[in-house]
Amino acid sequence: MRKTILIVEDELAIAETLAYALRTEGFDPHHLTLGEHALQALRANDIAPEMIVLDVGLPDINGFEVCRRLRQFSDIPVIFLTARSDEIDRVVGLEIGADDYVIKPFSPRELVARIRVILRRLPAATSASPAPASPFELREQEARILFHGRRLDLTRYEYLLLKVLLEHPGHVLSRSQLMDRVWSDAPETLERTVDAHIKSLRAKLRAVHEEGEPIQTHRGMGYSIASR
Repeated sequence: MRKTILIVEDELAIAETLAYALRTEGFDPHHLTLGEHALQALRANDIAPEMIVLDVGLPDINGFEVCRRLRQFSDIPVIFLTARSDEIDRVVGLEIGADDYVIKPFSPRELVARIRVILRRLPAATSASPAPASPFELREQEARILFHGRRLDLTRYEYLLLKVLLEHPGHVLSRSQLMDRVWSDAPETLERTVDAHIKSLRAKLRAVHEEGEPIQTHRGMGYSIASR
C-alpha cells in the first residue's frame, strides 16, 4: 500500500517538486498550503498521513505552532522545512515534537530518503492504530481549556501554566523553565509559586474527573503532563 505523505507548504514550486519525488518513490503525496487547514483535516480524519512535511514559514500560523497543536491529538511523524539555519530554531523544532529538520534549499531525493528512515523506525501498528484521544482540548483563540469536555475555570496564570504543559506532552519541565514561560512579566515571582498553582490545577482537574493524575511530579526535576 502506498504510504500517504502530507506536504504543508505555501511555495507551490517546492511542494510540486517534492510531490513528484515522492510519487516517483512510491508514496502518495497530498498538498495543503495553510497550517489551519492541515490541522482541521487531520482532526476530522479527512486525511490520515504516515508522515507530515511541514514548512515553518506558513502564511497563516507558523509550523512550530502547527506542530504544538498537532501533538495534542496525534503522534504522526513531522519533518520541518525552513529557510532558516539558526541552531535555536532547530532546537525549538525538535523540542516540540518534530522528528527531523531540513534546511532550504534541499535535495528532494535526500528528503525522501529521510522520510523512509523515519518510517522504518516506527512500529508496524503505529499507522494502523489511532492514538487515544487526549482528555484536554486547548482553545487558544478563546483562551480556554476543556477537560473531559468541560471548561475549566482557570486564573490567567493557571491557564498559561496548563497551556505550557499541554504544549510539551510527556516532557519534564523544571520550575525555572515554567517560570520563564508563564511568569515572564513578573520576574520577582518566587519558584514556589509554581507548586501552588500546580496544586490548584490538580484540585480543579479532580473536580471534573476524579480518576488519574494528569500532572506528574518529578522530584528534583519539575513537572510533566501525560501525553494521553
